[in-house]
Amino acid sequence: MGLLKELLLLPAAPVRGTAWVLRQVQAEAERQYRDPATVQRELSRITELFEAGEMDEEEFDRREDELLARLKDWGPLT
Repeated sequence: MGLLKELLLLPAAPVRGTAWVLRQVQAEAERQYRDPATVQRELSRITELFEAGEMDEEEFDRREDELLARLKDWGPLT
């Protein structure tokens, strides 16, 4: 039965393969998005921009809140 099922689904293999690749790319993007090291690097970068006067306080606060929310989604701070 398994072989027959695979033969019947063979024409859809490129679509199934593409869907699998897209799921893998999405999972990796989400992992990197929430990675604490990435978020900390971005926090450092916006702090430097703010201290250099290239970003106003309102923008800094907004972006800092977004980054801290990403860390919170990841889990406890370590």
